[in-house]
Amino acid sequence: MRVSSIMSAEPLALSRRLFLVSLPLGLAACTTTGTPQPDTRAGLPPGVSPSDVARYGAVGGEPFTVPAVDMDELKPAYMRRLVKDPTGEQPGTLVVDPHSRYLYLVQEGGMALRYGVGVGREGLEFSGRANVAYKKEWPRWTPTSDMIAREPQKYAKWSGGMAGGAENPLGARALYLFKNGKDTLYRIHGTNEPWSIGEAVSSGCIRMMNQDVIDLYRRVPNGAKVVVLPVAATS
Repeated sequence: MRVSSIMSAEPLALSRRLFLVSLPLGLAACTTTGTPQPDTRAGLPPGVSPSDVARYGAVGGEPFTVPAVDMDELKPAYMRRLVKDPTGEQPGTLVVDPHSRYLYLVQEGGMALRYGVGVGREGLEFSGRANVAYKKEWPRWTPTSDMIAREPQKYAKWSGGMAGGAENPLGARALYLFKNGKDTLYRIHGTNEPWSIGEAVSSGCIRMMNQDVIDLYRRVPNGAKVVVLPVAATS
């Protein structure tokens, strides 16, 4: 896969056209080094470029609203970036690093697409190798029995599940991890709380900005290999 297609946040059809064109300007934007500077003309925060604003803009063509991420909540360190692969895994593998709050999708040529994530309590309860058993758009959410036991006033009313939608805690997409044919109860999903990316949060598994999980969803097929690093090993 050519690098220029990797960072596209446009719909899939446009991504394919970019793949064919292979714009060198896009490659330069992905690999810029040095200390990020604010774009004073656009009034953007330090480390945020106009291309980042577009990447995390409102998403159209969805059954529910996906609003643009507030630039004040967009942490530059956790925005989607193409980086040198630190994992050593095969291309196509997802690697979750709960300690550093990153998820990597390994690419060809020693590179990886890195996404920032937020890590909930349930996101610390599994480590090892698994597979993406299936994926869902605007998934239904049901809190775990542990979540209900911890905060019954907050979660008990959803014991029968919450339909997908803009207020659903799983956001716009979810990937469900199984190991040896058994559900790990580990989810990689979107969130309607972009401020929580890069943070340890009270509940949930691995959350991503909706724009990022939509992008990841398009790239990762069912059956993809997943490696979840133990927190102790990354400390």
